[in-house]
Amino acid sequence: MRPVVLLAACALTATTVLVAGCGSENAASGSRAASGTPTCTPRPPVGDPTELKRDGVTILGQDCGPSAHARTKFQVMNAETEPLAYTVFFEVLNGAGEVVSNPSRTVASVPPGRTVQDTVELGDLPTAGTRVRIGKVRAVPADEASEVSAKCPPSGMRITTDRGDAAMGLRAVGLHLANCGTGVVQVNGYPRLQLLDEKRRPLTGVRILDGTGAISTAGGPDTAPRPVTLRPGEAAYASLMWRNTTESGDPVNVPYVRVTAKPGSPTVIVTPELDLGTTGRLGVGPWTKETKDQASRPTAPDSFGGGRPTPTAPSTGE
Repeated sequence: MRPVVLLAACALTATTVLVAGCGSENAASGSRAASGTPTCTPRPPVGDPTELKRDGVTILGQDCGPSAHARTKFQVMNAETEPLAYTVFFEVLNGAGEVVSNPSRTVASVPPGRTVQDTVELGDLPTAGTRVRIGKVRAVPADEASEVSAKCPPSGMRITTDRGDAAMGLRAVGLHLANCGTGVVQVNGYPRLQLLDEKRRPLTGVRILDGTGAISTAGGPDTAPRPVTLRPGEAAYASLMWRNTTESGDPVNVPYVRVTAKPGSPTVIVTPELDLGTTGRLGVGPWTKETKDQASRPTAPDSFGGGRPTPTAPSTGE
């Protein structure tokens, strides 16, 4: 099966800033001056200052780059005590307030107590009245950020999640382990998971089951774990399956999951955005070697249904 999930949506009170794109005619449409050289006037953010910040991220306004595309400048302040990798998901809205795109940007490592500036390119925008807002911010300790790291982790194992499947309340996400190193990687059994809340604190009250058959037989019967050997460039996957049914009680949402691929291996935090409802159960399949077709699937979802941003090197700190 193709393990995945499309998860929901946007904060209605998200940060906004008007965008004037680059180009002498219509910045938002990406037009250029007659000479073919893009022109752009930097602009400060528009709106209540308290609405221009979220989870340590602040929109600074329009920025000008080498292309005709509009860009938004932002900064990330790490108020915690360890280096963090930040992924910021933006929403671009047209003049009618409709979300037309979801650009995103990752800052690979922000030292504690430091502020880092970066920009996100917004692409071709439909109108000059387009604005951008912060939809969501995810921050992961840099030494556990396999999913956003541009380099192969020292363990030689990169763990990511894919875009998922969702139907009639049934959810499935694939956890992928790639051997990005030079040696052989061996795994056997089930990945071990720790569910974390918005502040990366352990969540309780959810049973993590070995196997997915108790959740649904849609992926076929449970298979017994077996040893998996991965040469450099090969990968394995494990299915995460749940139902997002909501009945009595408060629904449980799990933005972060800490993963241990095998006993003794370093932990990694991924962001599959599990919407567990009130079911209190999550099924986990065993590690299974990927086929070439499975390995080519899009990975790393965001909660808006698009792809996760390409990892970037750290920006210049201020």
